[in-house]
Amino acid sequence: MTRENGRYVVRAGRACDVVELARLHASVQLQAVTRGQPHPGIAAWVEDLLDAHPSVVPDDFLVAEDSATGRPVASLVGLRQDWALSGVRLPVAQIELVGTAPEHRGNRLTERLFAALHQRYAAEGVPVQMIEGIPYFYRRLGYDYALANDGAATVPAAALPAIGKDDSSGGLTVRPATVTDADDLAAIDRRLADGQALVCPRDAEVWRYEIAGRRPRDIARRTVAVLVNDGDVRGYLVHTPRLASTGELTVVAAACARPAEWPRAATAMYAHLDRVGRRCSPSAELPFTAVRFLLNPDHPLARLGPPGVPKRPRGWYVRATDPADLLARLQPLLRKRWQVADLRWPEKTLTIDSYGRAARLEFADGELIAVTAIPGSVSPTTDPHTNAAIPPGALLQLALGHRTLPEVLDTWPDCILRDHLTEHVLTTAFPRVSVQVWPRN
Repeated sequence: MTRENGRYVVRAGRACDVVELARLHASVQLQAVTRGQPHPGIAAWVEDLLDAHPSVVPDDFLVAEDSATGRPVASLVGLRQDWALSGVRLPVAQIELVGTAPEHRGNRLTERLFAALHQRYAAEGVPVQMIEGIPYFYRRLGYDYALANDGAATVPAAALPAIGKDDSSGGLTVRPATVTDADDLAAIDRRLADGQALVCPRDAEVWRYEIAGRRPRDIARRTVAVLVNDGDVRGYLVHTPRLASTGELTVVAAACARPAEWPRAATAMYAHLDRVGRRCSPSAELPFTAVRFLLNPDHPLARLGPPGVPKRPRGWYVRATDPADLLARLQPLLRKRWQVADLRWPEKTLTIDSYGRAARLEFADGELIAVTAIPGSVSPTTDPHTNAAIPPGALLQLALGHRTLPEVLDTWPDCILRDHLTEHVLTTAFPRVSVQVWPRN
């Protein structure tokens, strides 16, 4: 607990805060949508987060409390989760529900809450924080756009496969998920966690929560459907439970356990989305206009679907507690990439300096055996022991596969490499990565 200027106390959340926090966030989030009225979906989400959410405990909230009244006047929450890439586990905290009561704005409470949050994650070893929010704002708090989000074309309803007239799904069908599917869904996610895309796998407990654990009005609630063949669960499709005010049905995740089945799976999924959209239309008193995909353009469901309206990709803000520590966590993946490319480093060490902190990569017989965070050089671009000087934002984008090294070299003039061999080795280490993350909110 910290006291700020004698007026505010920054503290961890408590279960007894649920009423006040639900009221606070319902009154400050998405007010343009509700025309200034409390948002019931936000209130229900806060209540769910503080009541049996499998990934959140009250302590994950940080609260700025007015000392005069004892009431929360600003708050945020960090939703802890593990992402995965090629079998490497990556702890991530997704920051949500950042809000301040209007009468308390201007007191830098958001900045103070983030400072406390970052201090907490540095002490607890949470290497990555992610947030989707106001353009540019979070750059001031140490975040950078470093993960692709969205960009797949929006498909007009008229372009969806006609129900009953397309039999190219080859026996694959889509039905609503039940809690009995949770183990099968968790098994699919375990398989995806070993793949080449960055994903956020869910275990059976989390899947049961997503299917049946949320309040009906929770704005974060999604509808889960499963792809089946003769009763065997082969994949999943996750979308919003109702149409948006534009008449769009939004897809947030899709997976197929067997990549070779994607062409047939896509047909079945698009037919299901058409069916759901048309069923939702009368109750929403809206025409079903389109399916909007919160997926990257390279996602198989987007690539194999009908033509749509292209969109400019968006991004998630990301912050690394220590880029060198992030590389250390990715050590098995870096080693694997060099092994696949049959690359061996001829020296005992390779040092990547991020202008303040550095990562020393150690090698034996040309293969990576350790990554250690060390203090950076005073002048990394001229230090003979430094192989690469890469700004921390650029190194973060490389580590997460958001940018390739050639793209970084084009964008950051202060990205300096010692020689062509270093450039070749690091280009292999940091390919572009497909982001197929559905965050655990």
